[in-house]
Amino acid sequence: MLPERFAPALFGLILSGLMSLVVSGISTIRASGPGANFLDLWMGAWLMAWLIAFPLVLLVAPITRRIVQRIVKTSAQTQR
Repeated sequence: MLPERFAPALFGLILSGLMSLVVSGISTIRASGPGANFLDLWMGAWLMAWLIAFPLVLLVAPITRRIVQRIVKTSAQTQR
């Protein structure tokens, strides 16, 4: 088990991996169609996408959290 301090990075790694897998799969099948080399094309596209997505998620996540906090009411705000 990893220490809790690694949770944000691990979350970003898993989230970016899954999202880039799905999006690259959809994009690859739309661009090339189902064929004998689809899996090779998809995996190449996915790895490239993941290399970009993971650091991007780590950079964008704190900004996104702040935006969500401004949009969502907290329990203290709803009790007023």
